[in-house]
Amino acid sequence: MAEQPRFDLTGRVALVTGASSGLGAGFAKALATAGAKVVLAARRADKLAEQVADITAAGGQAIAVSMDVTDEASTKAAYDAAEAAFGTVDTIVANAGVATEKMAMGLTVEDVDFLHAANVRGVFLTATEGAKRLDKDGAREKQHGRIVLIGSITADKVFPATSVYGATKAAVRHLGKALAREWARRGISVNVIQPGYFESEMTAVLFDSDVGDTMVKTFPRQRMRPASDLHAPLLLLCSDAAQGITGSVFTIDDGQTL
Repeated sequence: MAEQPRFDLTGRVALVTGASSGLGAGFAKALATAGAKVVLAARRADKLAEQVADITAAGGQAIAVSMDVTDEASTKAAYDAAEAAFGTVDTIVANAGVATEKMAMGLTVEDVDFLHAANVRGVFLTATEGAKRLDKDGAREKQHGRIVLIGSITADKVFPATSVYGATKAAVRHLGKALAREWARRGISVNVIQPGYFESEMTAVLFDSDVGDTMVKTFPRQRMRPASDLHAPLLLLCSDAAQGITGSVFTIDDGQTL
């Protein structure tokens, strides 16, 4: 009988962008619990201190690095710091992103550029810089490169005030599949997780309002789930069990797009 796959990440070095709060902080803790050494990245490293302390208190290994995903020099410096602490990053979670709550006619050119810079250029820089280093480190032979891009269900379904935001997330979905194709023979798997609306700091204001309550009633299951629902798919895609998975898009939304 074949051995069942396990999501054991012992020996892996993971970098998570946008890890100071919300989904990113949860991803970092889940990866650390599974055995990975985790590099928590955000624009301000001081905001990561609490997350790093939680991980180390639980027996994990983690460091914080300053990283502005929209800036190439900052991205390279973050990877340099990660390598100095733990070695080559072989597991990359491109989670950092921004959103607006404006309808299209209310968006300024600055808003549009802001969304594209963080959600598209930032994801591209995070993924490609990590891939270059994996390639140099022998990923083709090791077959150990794992990159997960965090998208959104707004790439597939139109929700209010998400016109450009949704367009950037559609770009993330396409980018994930395109990079998976380009790097298919380099030992680097690239996949996309598209979360729906989950309980988090970012969604609290919306879903505590009458508008949010009405929105939840339109969901097939008429409920909100915790963001921890995303952790099992993430650990799968970051583990050795995912050697045969690349170019895939995982929609995790409790059926919200049905």
